[in-house]
Amino acid sequence: MKHIILLLVGVTAFLLLHQRSLGQVNVNDSSLGTPNEEYIKRDSWGADILVSTNGFGLGTFYRHEYTPNLAGFIDFSISESKDEQEFERYNPYTGQTFVVGKINRFLVMPLYAGLQYRLFSEDIVDNFRPYVNGAVGPTIIYVFPYNEEYFTALGQGQPKYTVGGYLGFGAFFGSERSSLFGLNVRYYVIPYSGGLPSMYHGSEIANKTDFGGLYISFSVGGSW
Repeated sequence: MKHIILLLVGVTAFLLLHQRSLGQVNVNDSSLGTPNEEYIKRDSWGADILVSTNGFGLGTFYRHEYTPNLAGFIDFSISESKDEQEFERYNPYTGQTFVVGKINRFLVMPLYAGLQYRLFSEDIVDNFRPYVNGAVGPTIIYVFPYNEEYFTALGQGQPKYTVGGYLGFGAFFGSERSSLFGLNVRYYVIPYSGGLPSMYHGSEIANKTDFGGLYISFSVGGSW
């Protein structure tokens, strides 16, 4: 929980540092387009492909621009989470891989709300738009047994609930604003107090307490 508190403090401090500049947005500023052109708020929706050491994930997002530099968003994703001690082995007779001692599989499903702030908007050309972002919210950890067929085991799982968040940085590419294409590197903090049974270590059961980590997200979407 202390990681979540630190994450919230970091996001709040970031917003406070930029509060003054956000309040001084001028719709007649040439950086917003042609002179005297009113800034048009934009909404965006799209999909994320997540890549991490745990595997792959899929997600979706909705984004709304409040100013040329500040946007709010909601995102949802589903991805796997593995134990750090997992080591896959290959069975030459079945042609399948397996993990010795593994008890449960985990699917992590965060639903987060966050803010995104564009950097260097007056210094960098518009077809490269770097930003920093942060988000917090509830997270479902779906736990289901490993020693059964994947889709059969899915029906025997149980959801567990916690709170998490992430901080990240990235960029959108291209000058065409009606479509979005970007990359985001983010670090998730998703603790689970007490842990969830993950693997056998000898005769003991090891519990997994951290379901976060470093992720790279590729985003594709459209704006209106």
